[in-house]
Amino acid sequence: MLSVVCSMANYKKPRLRDAAFKRFLSVVLVTLLGVSLLIVSLRTNTTLASNGLDEDLSGSVDIQSSIEKLNLPKQNEFSIQLEKRNRLLPRNIDLYPKLAKDHITIVLYVHNRPQYLQVVVKSLSKVLGISETLLIVSHDGYFEEMNKIVEGIKFCQVKQIFAPYSPHVFTGSFPGVSSNDCKEKDDAGRKHCIGNPDQYGNHRSTKIVSLKHHWWWMMNTVWDGLKETRGHDGHILFIEEDHFIYPNAYRNLQLLVSLKPNKCPDCYAANLAPCDVNSRGEGWDSLVAERMGNVGYAFNRTIWRKIHRKAKEFCFFDDYNWDITMWATVYPSFGSPVYTLRGPRTSAVHFGKCGLHQGQGQSNACIDNGLVNIQVDDIDKVANIRSEWDVHVYHNQPGYKAGFKGWGGWGDDRDSQLCVNFAQMYHSYNISSSAVMS
Repeated sequence: MLSVVCSMANYKKPRLRDAAFKRFLSVVLVTLLGVSLLIVSLRTNTTLASNGLDEDLSGSVDIQSSIEKLNLPKQNEFSIQLEKRNRLLPRNIDLYPKLAKDHITIVLYVHNRPQYLQVVVKSLSKVLGISETLLIVSHDGYFEEMNKIVEGIKFCQVKQIFAPYSPHVFTGSFPGVSSNDCKEKDDAGRKHCIGNPDQYGNHRSTKIVSLKHHWWWMMNTVWDGLKETRGHDGHILFIEEDHFIYPNAYRNLQLLVSLKPNKCPDCYAANLAPCDVNSRGEGWDSLVAERMGNVGYAFNRTIWRKIHRKAKEFCFFDDYNWDITMWATVYPSFGSPVYTLRGPRTSAVHFGKCGLHQGQGQSNACIDNGLVNIQVDDIDKVANIRSEWDVHVYHNQPGYKAGFKGWGGWGDDRDSQLCVNFAQMYHSYNISSSAVMS
């Protein structure tokens, strides 16, 4: 009996050891699996960080994928650095941690006129309600003096974005000037140079094509690319570096936006100033509906979608001016008059004395005595729009007639294709560059 018991004990010992070993092996395997998953996770996070995709942009993988699929010009190091700067958070969040719930984002697009920019920034600093909103400054390339002025703003949240494909960023290749580009009225066949002339026989000038490129890149980036605004459905106000903004501008704009659905449901936008840049308004006790102007204009995402759907019309119209392109071909394609709502007294003034690309490098060249003297009366310091006013509509306003083909300057196929690419940057679908509108 004892021998049987001993033999049974000897039989159980190996089985117990086998079970213990199996449990130990299971623990080891689970631990190794956990460590492996942790390593993969850490590598993934490290890769995202090394690619410059910060936490705020980690949700925009589809956007990055769409951009990579486009045939955009090969970026130089400067262009890449500017694009990285566009991902930075707004400044002054410590001073203004929360934006007002009904805030209207302001976009100021600038080029290289520091004397002008100082004037508009000073005027913005006195605007009632400016601390409640976000100011986005869109630069056409990078100019140190312009950058310093913007970095000095302390009166609201500020975000800077820089056009990474600006001709000013590419010094030896498209979209800048390359050595084998055709110039002026060169014959491409005889000169063996690159480029298509516009309808008047002139080849591209980077100084003027940058106007249209910057505006279109900015619009697509603000509405569909930036984390701060791509989910914003409300109105966004657009102003330029030579627009003097009155103290009541923001409060008046809020009133116009709130009144527009009932007072002028067919109005596409709200404006701070008359379409005629020389007008200061009628001074009536009524609101005004007229064609959309280019000084202090605001519209919402619904209107942006209508504009974006006309990318082909915009990109293939032979005119380097973005505003004339809109007036002459995009707006008419909507099928009905494009009205904007404004007050009877201006809240913004175009003070430019000279053209967009004149005056750089010359001290105070574009401003008389280095100063801008714009009269601001007491009525311009507070909201002066009344909700009980009716709307006076300007019918049959002068504009570009059917058949107008543009002032030229936008005939190079490369510019049209780059423009189309900007429209596709933040979308997965394609806009056929070959389907030029009839």
